[in-house]
Amino acid sequence: MRLTLTALVLVAGQCLGAQAPLRFSIAESWAMPLVKVEDNQPVQGILYDLMRSLARQVGSPAEFHVIARLRLQAAMERGDVDVRCYAAQSWLPGLSGDYIWSLPLITQRDYLVARPGDDASVNLAGLAPQPIGTVLGYTYDALQARFASGQLSRDDARGQDQVLHKLQAGRYRYAVANKLSLDWFNHLLPADQRLRPVAFVEEQGLGCYVRNDPAVPVQRILRTLLRMKMSGEIDDLVRRYTQAATP
Repeated sequence: MRLTLTALVLVAGQCLGAQAPLRFSIAESWAMPLVKVEDNQPVQGILYDLMRSLARQVGSPAEFHVIARLRLQAAMERGDVDVRCYAAQSWLPGLSGDYIWSLPLITQRDYLVARPGDDASVNLAGLAPQPIGTVLGYTYDALQARFASGQLSRDDARGQDQVLHKLQAGRYRYAVANKLSLDWFNHLLPADQRLRPVAFVEEQGLGCYVRNDPAVPVQRILRTLLRMKMSGEIDDLVRRYTQAATP
């Protein structure tokens, strides 16, 4: 009996001493070089590498939850995930004080993109009414007024890759794409088949926000992200994948 009690005490001590995983959300809509998902788990990409490094430096195992973009905030509110990255405060204007934001970590530059042969520069304000390829659930602040007025209409796809494939297939004349994903999409194509940016849409600094819960090491996470940014680690990650996508 004494041996059994001793074993139970040891097991309980190990359980109490085990570090809880740091749970990250992965948006289904992300494409390389941000992340690549296989069997519902991320396997590579800028954000995958960033999250793994963050968890390692915080001292917690990383746990990933692949979620549809429109359900990301609900997952945070239910406590299913602890950290959401690659987001902007302007996308979540009504967010409560239950979350704490990091500083901006990665700059996203969005462009209006066209197929080769139809790649003359355009003026966004002068575009005739037409559908524009967009990602379901994405917010495009610079185009929102035109979408709301009906000057332009959204043709949503579930992910950035799908948007670009639909553009390539001629489903619409223009699409919106971030520069990182556009360069990755183009890098294996012959030069005469690459999609071309025809107008700058907007630029945003994107960061992470953390669920403000006593069970989550919030300040340690935020300090680590600050250190990763200031040391150049995050910029080096972006640069590594950017160079890999250079045609």
